[in-house]
Amino acid sequence: QVQLVESGGGSVQSGGSLRLSCAASASTQSSWFMGWFRQAPGKEREGVAAIRVSYGTTYFADSVKGRFTISQDTAKNTLYLQMNSLKPEDSAMYYCAAATSRWPRAPLSSGGYDYWGQGTQVTVSS
Repeated sequence: QVQLVESGGGSVQSGGSLRLSCAASASTQSSWFMGWFRQAPGKEREGVAAIRVSYGTTYFADSVKGRFTISQDTAKNTLYLQMNSLKPEDSAMYYCAAATSRWPRAPLSSGGYDYWGQGTQVTVSS
């Protein structure tokens, strides 16, 4: 039973940066994995980045490698997604998720996550 609240979304020009935050109601260490997913209108939900909480191992979608960074602050029970060199195609609703019940077979697949935040909108203009 974990509550997740995203923040930090907004509107930015192409090439700009944003940092998304996900505040958890419990220690992030209660999850096997935590991740960020996004969904644009008319498109399928896409796994953006994930982190193996205990070890810090990270996973990224090919479309964001080299531009996005996922991290966590255990003292604040917060997950972050630093987004740099943003492109218009990055525009989407971004969701924070936690996998607490079992080990996900695919860290970037949504099926392995059992808790989700409400989402925060990211809009990148050209």
